[in-house]
Amino acid sequence: MIAAMAASELRALLDSGERVWLVDVREEHELALGRLPDAQCVPRGVFEERIEAVAPHRDALVVVYCASGRRSLVAARTLLELGYSRVASLVGGFERWASGGNPVVHPTSLTEAQRERYARHLTLAEVGPAGQERLLRARVLVVGVGGLGSPVALYLAAAGVGTLGVVDDDVVDVSNLQRQILHATSRIAMPKIASAVHALRDLNPDVAVVPHRERLSEANAESLVEGYDVVVDASDNFATRYALNEACVRHAIPLVHGSIHRFEGQVTTFVPGGPCYRCLSAEPPPRGAAPSCGELGVLGVLPAVIGSLQATEVVKLLLGIGAPLVERLIRYDALRLRFFEFRYRRESACATCGPHRSSRTPTREEASTPDGEGRSTVIARR
Repeated sequence: MIAAMAASELRALLDSGERVWLVDVREEHELALGRLPDAQCVPRGVFEERIEAVAPHRDALVVVYCASGRRSLVAARTLLELGYSRVASLVGGFERWASGGNPVVHPTSLTEAQRERYARHLTLAEVGPAGQERLLRARVLVVGVGGLGSPVALYLAAAGVGTLGVVDDDVVDVSNLQRQILHATSRIAMPKIASAVHALRDLNPDVAVVPHRERLSEANAESLVEGYDVVVDASDNFATRYALNEACVRHAIPLVHGSIHRFEGQVTTFVPGGPCYRCLSAEPPPRGAAPSCGELGVLGVLPAVIGSLQATEVVKLLLGIGAPLVERLIRYDALRLRFFEFRYRRESACATCGPHRSSRTPTREEASTPDGEGRSTVIARR
């Protein structure tokens, strides 16, 4: 059944902090009038193919709106047909919401320089000016600027993600340069964070790079992830992965995970309400059971593939387009150039995201592996 939600009722829900998936079904050109805060635009013409990427959980509260309330009723009926159980249409649409003095986000105008820089994005109907402005307002945290973090950070900066936080406590070593393309010979012995800031600002001055020269741990994970829209796991050890996963679950922040080893890599995406990293791997391996890439080696071009896939997932999440790798893990075999997809699910007994989760999820793995290339021991379930 479709609920008719008044603007005052929606305002009260949003002010209370309840998670509401807001979907604007107007066309892109109508967004010039403004939109509701945190609303994702999914025009009626592409509604069926895009809605699952914007609202992936069918039991979540989804509120749809248009200009005056007519188109949103059609969209709400479509949601019910697709299996969504909690659907509401905003009475009077955007016009009544705005006329009632409720908060409205107005798009900023791209400069001529930005229109030239992002011209290939602007020609894509799925991005366009509104999408590019969304990217410029976005905040993404990249944990680790080694093998995986290099292509992730470079492509997100090139795409125009407005704020990039980068976390790392290492320095540039000559052995890094075989695969860590964010760094250079002239910056050997420089802190990786300083090297990353230099490269990213040189690539795109639109991007505000926020450096965090520290190692992410249980002690600082929550303070580091707070305020970011998406977090990227390009870390180099299991202790960091579990601490990062815990913090993202607590703050309801999407987490894009990647890892590589020798000639293989994998990538997946965790979103609030879905399975988390601990659902894939309940406990880290015993110390010494997963040799590092420093011991066994890694193909230099491998991080480019996995890191690029991670960056793609981030952009999709920020724009609300496509189908992110939620409950799906992609494993890449470089020697045979084959991709494998595995399905997994949220585990009811998960210590991090399950109903009986603990306040702290200790890990027994404290050893690190170098350069954002720690081996994952995930055994994915088909």
